[in-house]
Amino acid sequence: MTAVATQFATLPDLSLREGGTLVSPVLAYETWGTLNEDGSNAILLFHALSGSHHAAGTNPAIPGIGDRWQPEMHEGWWNDFIGPGKALDTDRYFILCANVLGGCYGSTGPSSIDPATGKPYGSRFPHLTAADQVAAHASLLDLLGIQRLHAVVGPSVGGLLALTFATRLPERVGRVISIAAGYKTTVLNRLILFEQILAIENDPFFHGGDYYENGHPAYGLALARMISHKTFVHLDAFERRARADVVQDSESLAWYRVRDQFQSYMLHQGKKFVKRFDANTYLRIIDLWSKFDGAHEGDAPGPAELFARCQQAGQQWLIFSIDSDFCFYPEEQGELSGHLTASGTSTMHITVHSDKGHDSFLLEPALYTPHISWILQQPDLAPAV
Repeated sequence: MTAVATQFATLPDLSLREGGTLVSPVLAYETWGTLNEDGSNAILLFHALSGSHHAAGTNPAIPGIGDRWQPEMHEGWWNDFIGPGKALDTDRYFILCANVLGGCYGSTGPSSIDPATGKPYGSRFPHLTAADQVAAHASLLDLLGIQRLHAVVGPSVGGLLALTFATRLPERVGRVISIAAGYKTTVLNRLILFEQILAIENDPFFHGGDYYENGHPAYGLALARMISHKTFVHLDAFERRARADVVQDSESLAWYRVRDQFQSYMLHQGKKFVKRFDANTYLRIIDLWSKFDGAHEGDAPGPAELFARCQQAGQQWLIFSIDSDFCFYPEEQGELSGHLTASGTSTMHITVHSDKGHDSFLLEPALYTPHISWILQQPDLAPAV
């Protein structure tokens, strides 16, 4: 794959929705393709919960993040979707993906140095919302001279951010591609996310979030990842992977001995994750996810008023469901599609049939590419008068 380097943009001071200000925050980002003269071929891609801005190509190192950039991260997480002739065709479009605010791969986050103290932010790093992420990304677009996006794309949690961008700044985007996401976080997901929060908070090394000088909450973060991993992978696929990759690890627990390859596989996933991710970042993103409500983030009384903006701006939406998804159930995309259709917004809803669960969007480009390519090549719709 083509080598790509991370770039860094320093943004204007950012006032946050739930209080506090980040002074000159930085977003780490990468780009693919060439921006045309009027900036009209730009596509903004939001990554998922534990993803990064490195969506395509090869990047062996990111300055300033130490050994968190593990070898498994060197290849882009959407290599099969970005490039010449692919779903996000770099011969046609300029693709941009940034590490979210609060991230741990180069963007300003809890592990970054607070200029007021000279130490990592830790517990002092504020709560974030989807609206804050949109404000930060919009500032990045301003710095790059991009006024209106050809499209905004987001899988999983990235789909929540894509929705928020499209509804807060409807005049700045023509097409929206939401993959395995939703309109409002369900009670079930809020409870699953709360379990993960408790796992991290109760790790004896967490220290309220101020752990950077005293050891990291490795077990808490590993447990949080194990809780979430069950929702990302369909059980059939989970069993296949576990049987193919037996990693016995009886030394990791004080009393209980790992009994089978399924427990061993899950423990391995958790331990692998803590090498590449920061617990405070994980908390900030799942907090954003847990409280997500599209109307609230868009400052609208309800979905009718929220999505009326999309119709008035002439947006075109493509929504993907995955029929085996245990993370964002297909009913959630049905709800989103229903709200958009009721508003008169041009909407296509595709159900992908897969045995890979939520992770399908990472693994099966052939199921998504024809539909993504089609909507990206549709002519702009005129805004409603």
